[in-house]
Amino acid sequence: MTALSPYRVLDLTNERGLLCGQILGDLGADVIKIEPPGGSSARRFGPFYHDKPDPQASLFWWAYNRNKRGITLDVTSPEGRAILLRLARDADFLIESEKPGFMESTGLGYPELRRANPAMIYVSISAFGQKGPKALYQDCDLILLAAGGPMVLTGDQDRAPVYVSVPQAYSHGCAEAAVAAMIALHERQSSGIGQHIDVSVQQAVAMATQSHILAAAVKSTSIERMSGGVRLGPLNLQLTWPTRDGHVSITFLFGTALGPFTKRLMNYIFEQGFCDEATRDKDWIGYGEKLMTGIEPIAEFERVKKVVEKFTLARTKAELLEAALERGLLIAPVATIDEVVNSEQLAARGYWWNVEYPELGRSLTHPGPFAKFSESPLTAGRRAPQIGEHNQEIYAGELGMGASEIAALEQRRVI
Repeated sequence: MTALSPYRVLDLTNERGLLCGQILGDLGADVIKIEPPGGSSARRFGPFYHDKPDPQASLFWWAYNRNKRGITLDVTSPEGRAILLRLARDADFLIESEKPGFMESTGLGYPELRRANPAMIYVSISAFGQKGPKALYQDCDLILLAAGGPMVLTGDQDRAPVYVSVPQAYSHGCAEAAVAAMIALHERQSSGIGQHIDVSVQQAVAMATQSHILAAAVKSTSIERMSGGVRLGPLNLQLTWPTRDGHVSITFLFGTALGPFTKRLMNYIFEQGFCDEATRDKDWIGYGEKLMTGIEPIAEFERVKKVVEKFTLARTKAELLEAALERGLLIAPVATIDEVVNSEQLAARGYWWNVEYPELGRSLTHPGPFAKFSESPLTAGRRAPQIGEHNQEIYAGELGMGASEIAALEQRRVI
């Protein structure tokens, strides 16, 4: 038994919202991916398997639609709308990621779905929310990462921020949407009534700023971008450090929460002969306050950073990770894609899933479970559906449509 095996999800999302349905599918829900006849716009996103620009071979599609069945349906047509309402009567969730107002224009907004199924949990994922002055603003990953805050930290201090290489703004929104859907399901156990979840991707992205977006509002010092770290007032806080074979991330910070880790790091650096006792024995708990008040000169802080850098340059990423595990240090390697794929730790944790692709005659490796549940483990299940792969299974087998009716709907491009 998986966590959501009794529940059904209607996934009407485009490329913006696919991950939400996949998360629910990984949890065991029966997710029906509904795309227009001919295929979703998400299928045009590359890269493509063997570089073949085929809508059936989009790696983007395969990555975000695991554990879903797939049908085609033109929900903008009267017949398609009627079919969707039939499906909705027995569904627990509906997820959509269209521009605000689009679903209402087709007669499939939350009020209509609520009348068809009062227990329906209706999830809308959009750039800036369903209402408000920015609801219909143009959006893309670049815009949302800038509007939400994280991009203020990407790049060098003396030039404009740079684009985050892998689109991720809508992934934040999808994750928040999946969590919100689960909360709504929990509430429904008591009330029996569904609700409309309105997810703003801008707000979801802002959650990834680790509260720093609130600095101005509470009159705190704002952090600024600095390649390899952040700038806090007069302090250049280095977070990425060079090694013999790449880089590591070290949380070289201070205070009651992080200072003890820095103290252990400096003890280790001293043992290895890279600093003297005076450097080792600085007040790493109160060090930040000393720097901000001028008790400790910033030039001395810069000297200490050079000590740490000289130490990391003498070690490999693997050696530093091993030391971190043994000594409780906040050090993690900056991994390449190959290093992630071949990680001994991820292999030992059973993180990777091999998903079968019968049409390719082989399996492909996918990122695996986001959590390990003892009573209801996540399962790899099926690969992403091909265009209309489960039309017959759902239209004939579940809705009871006859062959002539299905053929007529196909001819009119309804399905």
